[in-house]
Amino acid sequence: MVTKPKHKILIADDDNISIILLTNNLKEFNADILVARNGQEAIDLFIGNPDIELILMDIKMPNLNGYEATKQIKALNPKVKIIAETAFAMADDEKRAMEAGCDAYITKPINADKLKRMVRQMLAK
Repeated sequence: MVTKPKHKILIADDDNISIILLTNNLKEFNADILVARNGQEAIDLFIGNPDIELILMDIKMPNLNGYEATKQIKALNPKVKIIAETAFAMADDEKRAMEAGCDAYITKPINADKLKRMVRQMLAK
């Protein structure tokens, strides 16, 4: 018997290795995983899947960056949880991510235990 996914999570990232690592780290959550490779694609997927509960949003993506995609998605649904992820951990990046509407922030390379704690916390809300 196949169990129906309990959650729907969107990974918005343009890096294939990051997508694979994130997907592998999310397996224990029994989630339906969607993937967007740029900010505009993330918005479009969110509009087509309003039941998405959590988004892992890379900040630096082509076409539309994660800050702008987050603002537009939060305008559509302020309750969706968004975790910003970035390899460029500058002092003001976390502040910018939170101002854009992100609910949490994690730096690359991503610590699997920290990510899983964050995801657990976000999906419990």
